Amino acid sequence: MTDGPLRVLVVDDQQLVREGLTALLELTDGVTVVGAAGDGARALDLVADRKPDVVLMDLRMPVLDGVRATGMIRERFPDVAVVVLTTYADDESIAGALAAGARGYLTKDAGRAEIGMALRAAVTGHAVFDPVVSARLVDAMTRPAQPPTRDRLPDGLTAGRGGAAAPSARARPSTQFNEGRSTTAGEDHRIPPAKVRRP
Repeated sequence: MTDGPLRVLVVDDQQLVREGLTALLELTDGVTVVGAAGDGARALDLVADRKPDVVLMDLRMPVLDGVRATGMIRERFPDVAVVVLTTYADDESIAGALAAGARGYLTKDAGRAEIGMALRAAVTGHAVFDPVVSARLVDAMTRPAQPPTRDRLPDGLTAGRGGAAAPSARARPSTQFNEGRSTTAGEDHRIPPAKVRRP
């Protein structure tokens, strides 16, 4: 982070939202907006040119979406933090953004103070999440693991009574008689020839 105000790049495909966020952040103490982009590709160019401390990133955009743009920014400019600000709070969007390297995730219900706090936290290595997002993360981490289904049991096992695993028919030992021999599970035992009484 450079000395002085926090340098922020705003990225959103809707012009009205970009302009509104820019005006909102300019009213926030210690924050200056160094640029605004309408898609992820333009954001990459502006990060290289304007050198922001943090990017406020939308997700659903043309040309290059926010998840891919976040990953590319974090790879090419590891000192630049990314905070997501989006309408979407579904599991796929959250997981994708966090896996790409976002250090915060807010929905567009967030106010100026909450956005400012998330931006400042991100540049110090901390993360701020919208309450809805936090709840979904907790739910995902505490959700009980699903028991193995019949199809997922190890080879040779099938679901027995009460769900217990039991050997399948193909895995049970078989006995075959062949030419005077009894073979069980690979073993070879000779059967002595029967004695026949002669008259």
